[in-house]
Amino acid sequence: MTKRTKSMRAKGKISLSKYFQEFGGGESVAIVRDKAVRSSFPERLQGRTGVIEGKRGKFYLVKLSDINKEKTYIIQPVHLKKIEVQEKAK
Repeated sequence: MTKRTKSMRAKGKISLSKYFQEFGGGESVAIVRDKAVRSSFPERLQGRTGVIEGKRGKFYLVKLSDINKEKTYIIQPVHLKKIEVQEKAK
């Protein structure tokens, strides 16, 4: 189950720096849904990781592997969080 509320200090606020953050192509991101901003992407995407393919207007194209298929979703930058990917050592 996911946490449905924000902390008391963050409640109702939309961070402008998070809203206007920039990503480059090929960067890895995690999808962290912000409940303060209205969005229509499926709830099953919460917590998944993907790769930025490009930009469409203010939104980003995020490529995810959904079971056995590669799918592309259009997501606002508010719901994305940049992550560092560690490569496997052989």
